Amino acid sequence: MLTRRGLIAGALACSASLPLAAQEAAPVVTVYRSASCGCCGAWVDHMKKAGFETKVVMTEELAARKREFGVPDAAESCHTAMVDGYFVEGHVPAADVRRLLRERPQARGLAVPEMPVGSPGMEVPGVKADRYDTWLIAKDGSHTVFASH
Repeated sequence: MLTRRGLIAGALACSASLPLAAQEAAPVVTVYRSASCGCCGAWVDHMKKAGFETKVVMTEELAARKREFGVPDAAESCHTAMVDGYFVEGHVPAADVRRLLRERPQARGLAVPEMPVGSPGMEVPGVKADRYDTWLIAKDGSHTVFASH
């Protein structure tokens, strides 16, 4: 016979394995990318697999979007996303985006500059992954290391 305590414990155990979107209402990740960039699509797939709802906007005006959102030149990569007022530049892992949304630092956003091999969307079978950092971009445009991978 199931007790109330057993039902609650079972529900909590099940919810821990659910994607982010099923556990809580996560904001939509709006991704600005070029139609010709395959790794951008792979990053969107990574975010979807992690439970994020995504909206993709195909554009050839990426430089304008990056300036609009405040992405510093040194932090640029191939695609730019916006989520709940923060930018997410490049191949940032979904876990880092979750942490950003949980901690809500006073910042512009996160960035993985350039396109490191092994970052989400940049996996290359048989090739050793690069070490890379996710940067937290402060309101003044400076950065600190948010996470190392």
